[in-house]
Amino acid sequence: MLSLTTPSQHHLLAEKYIVSGNYIQAASIYEEAITVEPDIKSNYWYLGLTLLLQGQEVEAQTTWLMAMMEGEEEQIEAWNTELIDILETEATRRESLEEYSIAAKIRQNIKEISPQNLNNLLHLIQLLIKLESYTNDELQELGVIKIIQAESRVEIKLELLIPTLQSILDHYYIYPSTLDFVEACLPYFQENCQSLLGIILPSAVEISHSHRLPRIAAKLCEIYLNLSPNNSEVLGHLAGFYESSMQFEKAISTAKLFFDLSQELPDLIFANRQILRCLMSAGGHWKESCEIHQRHEVLLRSLIEQNLNEIDAVRVCRLINSQFFTPYIEDNPRKNRGIQNSLMLLCQESITNYAGEAINKYHQGKLERKQLSSPTKKIKIGYISYCLRSHSVGWLSRWLFQYHDRNKFEINAYFISTNPELDPLHEWYLSKVNKAYKSSKTAEIAEEIYQDEIDILIDLDSITLDISCEVISMKPAPIQVTWLGWDASGIPSVDYFIADPYVLPESAQEYYSEKIWRLPETYIAVDGFEVSVPTVTRESLDIPPNAVVYFSGQRGFKRHPEITRLQLKIIKEVPNSYFLIKGLSDEESIRRFFDHLAEEEGVDTSKFRFLPGVSAESVHRANLDVADIVLDTYPYNGATTTLETLWMCIPMVTKVGEQFAARNSYTMMMNAGVTEGIAWTDEEYVEWGVRLGKDEALRQQVAWKLRQSRKTSPLWNGKQFTREMEKAFTQMWEIYMSS
Repeated sequence: MLSLTTPSQHHLLAEKYIVSGNYIQAASIYEEAITVEPDIKSNYWYLGLTLLLQGQEVEAQTTWLMAMMEGEEEQIEAWNTELIDILETEATRRESLEEYSIAAKIRQNIKEISPQNLNNLLHLIQLLIKLESYTNDELQELGVIKIIQAESRVEIKLELLIPTLQSILDHYYIYPSTLDFVEACLPYFQENCQSLLGIILPSAVEISHSHRLPRIAAKLCEIYLNLSPNNSEVLGHLAGFYESSMQFEKAISTAKLFFDLSQELPDLIFANRQILRCLMSAGGHWKESCEIHQRHEVLLRSLIEQNLNEIDAVRVCRLINSQFFTPYIEDNPRKNRGIQNSLMLLCQESITNYAGEAINKYHQGKLERKQLSSPTKKIKIGYISYCLRSHSVGWLSRWLFQYHDRNKFEINAYFISTNPELDPLHEWYLSKVNKAYKSSKTAEIAEEIYQDEIDILIDLDSITLDISCEVISMKPAPIQVTWLGWDASGIPSVDYFIADPYVLPESAQEYYSEKIWRLPETYIAVDGFEVSVPTVTRESLDIPPNAVVYFSGQRGFKRHPEITRLQLKIIKEVPNSYFLIKGLSDEESIRRFFDHLAEEEGVDTSKFRFLPGVSAESVHRANLDVADIVLDTYPYNGATTTLETLWMCIPMVTKVGEQFAARNSYTMMMNAGVTEGIAWTDEEYVEWGVRLGKDEALRQQVAWKLRQSRKTSPLWNGKQFTREMEKAFTQMWEIYMSS
């Protein structure tokens, strides 16, 4: 009987019933305790808790209220504190058991008793996120932001605020209230800026790259700068976010501020690269871009000459893609490949410094596995990329994934910062591999590749993404190959670079650190492209039906002034001609760029038509049909755009150079069986442009050749290309096993 036990004993007994889920029995004990000792208020608090756990919320609240009715103000305050402590303890226990629904119910009741209890509200938000019932309204409805913004700052546990902030940014970055919450939290991090930076910057990078929302990422950085206005790390990323969201003037000014605040050589190079990125992306800033590029080369040479021990290894590693814009500015592969190879050797050594243990493990493990492997076994191929989505690399790679021989090859894909919810093409890739792994952390990706025992790792990104390069530098696979995404990276741990007879000159091996593996005909092939219904016509563009229409559709940083001058000379020479201009850039800047060159070349600007972007690649391809001739860029040709042009059977003019980027259109036209339009000099470029513009019969002849090429060309035979790639992979494996 209860009368034979002490209050402590009956509470322990009731607690056992609560833990075991026997709430009715626990309630019975507390009811008896209240009968015996009605002045012990804790019995009412626990009785209400047991009722709440039974789902009798109204009865629980009534029990608590009735127990407090006769108390004085000070007593009620003390009783509330006692009640909250009891509920808090049970909520914490339920959270530890991952019984989130029960914990949330308890914390909702704490909120009713103490609506200003901010720590409870933060716990409640975390629970709602775990229960996937959080919406845009909670922060406002719970009054969290108002409480935080109150003049008299309330006490918040940072160890609670930080994970709450992180959870909201991870899952609900798109809500406006999230940014309001981040801004409201700033005062609590005044003495601990680095803790907030550790949340804001990785979240901003993820939001921009994986979710493709750079404007939100930029706003996050702007908020942080209210706390630390001259934080160079944030400014460097902010410049990139501005550029990605096409806020070009902000991007340029922010990048220049970043440079001014930088002191160490690696930081200066990274900042200088950001300036160059923003200027080039805007388009039309060529004079300044060339000046910044010259400074960039000087800075890089200084870095290469330094002793590695004098440089921060981590800072060096983020310079992996600092040479990205060089091929857009000049075609000098012998010089630039030398700089690139030296830079990547430095980066490789830096990565070895901080990841040496993992690198040694992978090396020893590969040697042991090699002894147990058979040259004739099924080869495990791993593809690593952030581009296996709606991206040029994603569109072009799919035929290889489609046609791989699964009896001879096992295919894995390692996706970097790719959000499948936003991209149907990414979903398609997920369905085409034996295993898909997604991460944005270098060490995790490298370890996964190693544990999966990948035999040949194919890098589709080259230096376009530092994460890919760091993984490749750790060499988690015995054979590593660069293909498609850019020129070769120059990373010493890459074994082969896939090319063909045309895309690199015969002398290229002299300045490539990787072994050039030339496929017999083409380094890329597709079965074709989806084409939708066009959204532009000559009539809608105010172009006469009998006009000769030239087209150039490239991003701003491909519009070198020298090739643009040649294009304008063509327009000037061909009567009744018009020039369609399209591509991501700063519209005002690119118009000024063309207007300035047109004035110098004596070209009537009324011949220009600037086309906006379209929502789908298939529509873009359909709109190409309005053009008679496509004028390629130089020193960086089109690649995907060239394939699309040839597939649409439109004649094209390209200038061939020495570097990989200046020979893409050349190899594609040769493989399509078309030599008309291939120029080796500036004069030939203009001559072909004028000739194709004036000779309609020649245009029709080229278009007919391109239509016929669909039947026979290796460029349009994805299955045959896949067999050639697989033959190369098999030979690479045989060489490795016999070495």
